[in-house]
Amino acid sequence: MTSTDSAAQKPAKAPAKDPWDLPDVSGLVVGVLGGTGPQGKGLAYRLARAGQKVIIGSRAAERAQAAAQELGHGVEGADNAECARRSDIVIVAVPWEGHGKTLESLRAELAGKLVVDCVNPLGFDKKGAYALKPEEGSAAEQAAALLPDARVTAAFHHLSAVLLQDPEIEEIDTDVMVLGEERADVEMVQALAGRIPGMRGIFAGRLRNAHQVESLVANLISVNRRYKAHAGLRVTDV
Repeated sequence: MTSTDSAAQKPAKAPAKDPWDLPDVSGLVVGVLGGTGPQGKGLAYRLARAGQKVIIGSRAAERAQAAAQELGHGVEGADNAECARRSDIVIVAVPWEGHGKTLESLRAELAGKLVVDCVNPLGFDKKGAYALKPEEGSAAEQAAALLPDARVTAAFHHLSAVLLQDPEIEEIDTDVMVLGEERADVEMVQALAGRIPGMRGIFAGRLRNAHQVESLVANLISVNRRYKAHAGLRVTDV
């Protein structure tokens, strides 16, 4: 057999997948745990305004229902367990102090779900905000350890709750760094971010890289305080 014959028998290499060829997530139900807090409420509002079906969760169903009524756009409110059960994608936007306990209590409800952790472990003192280092490495890695039957990703860390909740703002000019272990899961979260006008979801590595993404929020808080801004991020040349 000649080298030419050998080359001819080799299967053609499949073309590289277009990184911007993202799935359609418009029909999925998005739950937001901690949906009555500033970040969760803002994300729920933006996604619902973009046409996504959204359920916000809280420890108290009545509190979630009141917040949902305030947001409008078809948002529903429920306790955290019902929110998790009824959702296809679950965004975790609870305070860091209650992160582990909340997820541990919802292990069964979150089994098989795509979980998006956007929690930033931060401390505050008179010098300002500073990053905390969880034992697992990051909030996202803690979520993965506590939810072995869920598909955990990390995203939506660097968004201003003030801008998200402002009905006068049509577009949120920012990129969303998305981290995860499985490409299909990451692409679903990227597509979800892209539902919000002005946003792009950008793949930013595996969950082991989540700590520095979460920690960057401490720097953005410093930027915002100095310049009286609501700073976000843009990734250039992508």
